[in-house]
Amino acid sequence: MKKWVFLFPGQGSQYVGMGREFYDNYSEIKDLFANASDILKMDVAKLCFEGPEEVLVQTENVQPAVTVMNLACLEVLRMHEIYPAAAAGHSLGEYSALYAARVMSLEDTLKLVRYRGMFMQEAAVREPGGMAAIMDLQEEKIREICTLSGAEVANINCAEQIIITGPEAEVNSAFEMCEKAGAKKCVMLNVSGPWHSRCMQSGQLRFGPYVCECRFSDPQIPIVNNVDGQPLHTATELPDKLVRQICGTVLWRQSMEWFIRNGYTNFVEVGPKKVLRGLMRRIDRNAKVLNVEDDASLTSFLQAN
Repeated sequence: MKKWVFLFPGQGSQYVGMGREFYDNYSEIKDLFANASDILKMDVAKLCFEGPEEVLVQTENVQPAVTVMNLACLEVLRMHEIYPAAAAGHSLGEYSALYAARVMSLEDTLKLVRYRGMFMQEAAVREPGGMAAIMDLQEEKIREICTLSGAEVANINCAEQIIITGPEAEVNSAFEMCEKAGAKKCVMLNVSGPWHSRCMQSGQLRFGPYVCECRFSDPQIPIVNNVDGQPLHTATELPDKLVRQICGTVLWRQSMEWFIRNGYTNFVEVGPKKVLRGLMRRIDRNAKVLNVEDDASLTSFLQAN
C-alpha cells in the first residue's frame, strides 16, 4: 500500500454538479451532506448539484460547498480504507486538510469556512480589488514589482505561476510592469475580491474570535501550512496560522517542496477538478499525482494504489 499525501483544493475549483455521483452511490455521503446542511443552515446538496453557478460562486457559498465536496471525497477514500500519510490544502483547502488530520471536528471545520467566506466577502465589498496570474517571471522580480506598485503576492503556486493581489489600480500597475519585465503571460483573474491581501484585514479581524472558540487537537499526520510552508507541530500554533492565512501569501510551492524533501512521492488531489494535480506536475515531474472527484477518477486511483 502506497503512502499518499492528500491535497485539498480551494476556492476556484468548484463547478455545478460536483459530488453528485458519490452522493447518489453512497448513503454515507448523503448523510454527510445532510449533516453539513444542518450545521451550515443551508442546502449544500442543492448548492453543489444545481447551483446556479452565479449563486455557487459567491464566496460565502462556495467556501462551505467546496469544503463539503472535499470531505465527501475524503470519506469515500476512507470507506475504501485509503487514509492520508500527510496532508495539505490550498488556501480554503487547508481546512479540509486539518479535518483529514483530525485536528478539527466536522462542526468546527464547516463553521469556520462559513464565517471565513462571509467575512472575506464583506471585506471585499469594503475594499474591492483584483488578482492576476503572472507566468514565467522570477519570484524576486515579481516581489520587487509588488513593492514598487503596492500590489502583493497572493499565491506562489509553482515557479512558473505566481498570483498577485490588491486594490485594482495597484494590481493593474503591477500587471503592466510584469509584462514589460518579460513575463511569458499575464492574466487578470475573474474573482470577486483581492484575496490574500491587506484588503482582507477587516475580515481577518472579524474571523479571529471565531477561530479562538474552536477546539483543536494535535495533528495525527504531517500537515503543512500555507503561511510558512512548514508542518504544524501542535494545536496551539494553529489559530495564529489560520488567521494570518487570510491576508498572507499561500506558499504552495514551498509546501510541496517540503513533502518532496522529506521523501513523499505519491500525491492525490481530493476534491473538485485537477488544479493541484497540474501544479504538482510543474513542481516535481517525478512525483506521482492522481485525483479523486467522481466514480471514474476513484476507479483509476484504486487501480493505481
